[in-house]
Amino acid sequence: QVHLVESGGGLVQAGGSLRLSCAASGIYFSVNPSSWFRQAPGKERELIAHITSGGSTNYLDSVKGRFTISRDNAKNTMDLQMTSLKPEDTAVYYCNLPWQDIWGQGTQVIVSS
Repeated sequence: QVHLVESGGGLVQAGGSLRLSCAASGIYFSVNPSSWFRQAPGKERELIAHITSGGSTNYLDSVKGRFTISRDNAKNTMDLQMTSLKPEDTAVYYCNLPWQDIWGQGTQVIVSS
């Protein structure tokens, strides 16, 4: 059975950094494309970063240059390094395996001004 578990969320001041991690069981990130989404209160869930099985990445324009998606194949995790955080980055962040439509439970990020 496939499971994804996010960690690393929390409360941070604007301009600060956080690193989210998504641990997988029952499946390997190294051979699957994977993504980070977020959902802010009252808004739809949006795709913010994606990494292909080959390692190519792409980002939502609003996070480009501030967020970095990566994989650690040895640990079988997918990470999201977030820097220069803004209050509008406040959301629940989810990791996702699009081919399998598998989602984690989400981790809350709150950025205070």
